[in-house]
Amino acid sequence: MERIFIVGYMGVGKSTVGRGLAALMGLSFIDLDQFIQSKYHKSIPDLFKDNGEEGFRTIERKALIEVSEFEDVIVSTGGGAPCFYDNMTVMNNAGTTVYMKADVEELADRLQASKTVRPLIAGKTREELIPFISAHLSARERFYNEAKIIYYTDRLVTKQQVHITIDGIAQQIKNYRYVK
Repeated sequence: MERIFIVGYMGVGKSTVGRGLAALMGLSFIDLDQFIQSKYHKSIPDLFKDNGEEGFRTIERKALIEVSEFEDVIVSTGGGAPCFYDNMTVMNNAGTTVYMKADVEELADRLQASKTVRPLIAGKTREELIPFISAHLSARERFYNEAKIIYYTDRLVTKQQVHITIDGIAQQIKNYRYVK
């Protein structure tokens, strides 16, 4: 039985790396935001709009508890999921947590290039994104740092860089299991 949770700031590459890691390790993959959208038949922005952030975080927590009981799975969480309730404790108790960490400038570049609509940063220029990400990340990082494994990723632009990151995280998971 294997459960791996990937946490980190939006745009860091949790879903991309999670899918590749699941394929490499022969596990199922769940993107928690997609799981929620499928279950509620609404987009994350619509769930936020209809329920407010507190209501959305309750929905997210219930979904996290549900998927934390699945076996042989890699779960990519939304950027805020680890920061509410005792969600990091839930994930740490259920399996191995991996914090994918990147510099603020790298996150800004990735978010600017992303085709995904992210309501928190919609319409922000790169110059506006950097202080926003910096402040937001510093508030969230204490939760992310509770992860069992912290993996620093500097570039995920090419397929080769993505594969290097996937292999690096897989190796850290193996090392963690060995030491544990």
